[in-house]
Amino acid sequence: IALKLVGVKSNRSAIGARVTVKAGVAGTQADEVRSGGSYLSQSDLRLHFGLGVAREVDEVAVDWPSGKRQVVSKIAADRVVTLREPE
Repeated sequence: IALKLVGVKSNRSAIGARVTVKAGVAGTQADEVRSGGSYLSQSDLRLHFGLGVAREVDEVAVDWPSGKRQVVSKIAADRVVTLREPE
């Protein structure tokens, strides 16, 4: 699954947001949105998580740079999901 985060109160690119994904046999994974790369280049800001044979994500928890926490449950696998920071 790939997660694209859109900040509202935080920066629009959600740089600094920490994400934890729980999915069955794949266990718990975590990542953080970061910018950068090398000179005159840019990395993809989406976060990618491998789920193995899991058909859905049990829970996604996003800790936004603004301090808000967002938890979303039961997201289908094999897609790009956009999560917008709650207002």
